Amino acid sequence: MPYPYKKMDEADFQYIRSVTDPARVRVGDAIPNEYFHDEMPEYGVFPPELYVEALSREEVSAIMKYAYENNIPVVARGAGTGLAGGANCKYGGIMLSLMKMNKIFPVDTQNMTVTAQPGALITEVAAAAAEAGLFYPPDPGEKTASIGGSIITNAGGMRAVRYGVTRDYVRCIEAVLPNGDIVHFSSNVVKNTTGFDVKDLVVGSEGILCICTEVTLKLIPAPKYTCTLVIPFADLETCIDCVPVLLRLPFVPTAVEFLERELIDIVERTLHKVLPVRDGSAVLIVMYDASSQEELTQCCDAAAEAALAAGALDVALADTPERIGSVWSVRAAILEGMKADSVGQEECDVVVPRSKIAEFVKAAKRICLARGVVVEPCGHAGDGNIHTELLRQSGMSDEEWKTATHACLTELYAKSKELGGQLSGEHGIGNGRLEFLRPFVGEGMYQLYRNIKLAFDPKLILNPGKMITFDD
Repeated sequence: MPYPYKKMDEADFQYIRSVTDPARVRVGDAIPNEYFHDEMPEYGVFPPELYVEALSREEVSAIMKYAYENNIPVVARGAGTGLAGGANCKYGGIMLSLMKMNKIFPVDTQNMTVTAQPGALITEVAAAAAEAGLFYPPDPGEKTASIGGSIITNAGGMRAVRYGVTRDYVRCIEAVLPNGDIVHFSSNVVKNTTGFDVKDLVVGSEGILCICTEVTLKLIPAPKYTCTLVIPFADLETCIDCVPVLLRLPFVPTAVEFLERELIDIVERTLHKVLPVRDGSAVLIVMYDASSQEELTQCCDAAAEAALAAGALDVALADTPERIGSVWSVRAAILEGMKADSVGQEECDVVVPRSKIAEFVKAAKRICLARGVVVEPCGHAGDGNIHTELLRQSGMSDEEWKTATHACLTELYAKSKELGGQLSGEHGIGNGRLEFLRPFVGEGMYQLYRNIKLAFDPKLILNPGKMITFDD
């Protein structure tokens, strides 16, 4: 344990009930198991001592002030859709749900922003923007994720190639510090050089620095036209080599995804979702947005010509909402399909330079297959974020699976570093990649991370044991 935390007793439970509402507080065995983990229970299932749903910044502040004074660990939780083991109570204490803080305020069309509480879903924020004729681009694959969760994980998604990631859209954040203070990081301004940009530090901090209670997000004009190209190739190398060809065109794609045929077949076999292109052993899915039909036609024609010249077997056009939806539903179903097709999963979520994608994927297959682990890479070819999915097959013992995957991950992260990549492209460190961060970034950088944590949270009570540790 990194710090001698207080074990909660009846007096603590009564205080939390007094500053919130007994109907929103659960203790011990009354807490449902679903709150013990995120979407990757492989990364830890840890029960809290108390679960409470907050309704306001004032309640969050009161809870944190009490926890800070009494040395009780607190984990803030959104929708629980994370994939790094970040939203569980590793050392007991309080699980603080923000999902009932879900208000979305009227869109500010003059400043082109929208303000929301952390429990609002990303899809709801995007819908509010669309109703006002504007566009919120970040689009993580999980449609039930909360906006607060996307902020503290700096969620990316498939549109990141053209539009960037969540950090690029956060104007300002209201937050509660571990000691209960309510603070504001920046304001609704376009640029700001007033002191340190703490806002950008908080985005992607995985809930270990503060608790987001309100966020103002930048919006942009909505694209009027969109289409998706499905481009099959005979092999993965030719498929990946086409990516820089497309990115050098005058038209910037919204998304560029790659899938190998094995994954497409898994989704079809387990979930009955069919990609409307049957050719090729690897496929690029490329999306374009445009402000006019003429521009969209130019995008698609240029991409199709370039892809065919680069070795594509064909180019299929999805240009209606139904066809576009059917294509992207296959891509979105990858994780669910793999879960249905295996008895266990592990994921290596690296990002490498785009020119190194094919080299990493080939190395990943070699590394994993040498240890008897089935591996299925896929990912965001446009930004080099590769999801290397390790699948456990029936017949592997727990010890065999644990030993094999640990050895695979160690080599995969080393390969990513060798190629100039990073440990995680979008899912974060959490508890699942905790042991790998320190050797990856080096001792000096790791100590800097620790110092930042201590500056916000000297008692180490907020989401302890995630991203970084103080065990030594």
